Formats: sequence, structure tokens, C-alpha cells
Amino acid sequence: MAKTRKSVRDRIRVTKRGKVVRRAMALGHSRGNKSSKQMRRKSLSRGLDDGAKMIRKYL
Repeated sequence: MAKTRKSVRDRIRVTKRGKVVRRAMALGHSRGNKSSKQMRRKSLSRGLDDGAKMIRKYL
């Protein structure tokens, strides 16, 4: 059994159907200089297709 990597676990999650999703980057701070369009686009969850099988074994 592989050990859970906290750095990975805190950044991604596996949905009920097995998809691996992550949060968009560049939303932690400095939102004032981003447009409303950027903020709407970044509020969505992003999928991870490449290497998703590899990532699942560490969660």
C-alpha cells in the first residue's frame, strides 16, 4: 500500500465517479487585478486526465 502524499491529497480530490479534479491556480490572493471573466473561469473545477490512474493510488 502506497503512503498518502499530503501535498497531493490537499490539492486534488476524486469524485464519486472516479474523476480526479483540482482547483484552478492563482486564486489564493491578489484578486483585485483580475477581471471578472478570469474569476468566473477560475472558479470552476479542472479535471486531470493525464496520470489520473497514477494519482488515484496515492489517495
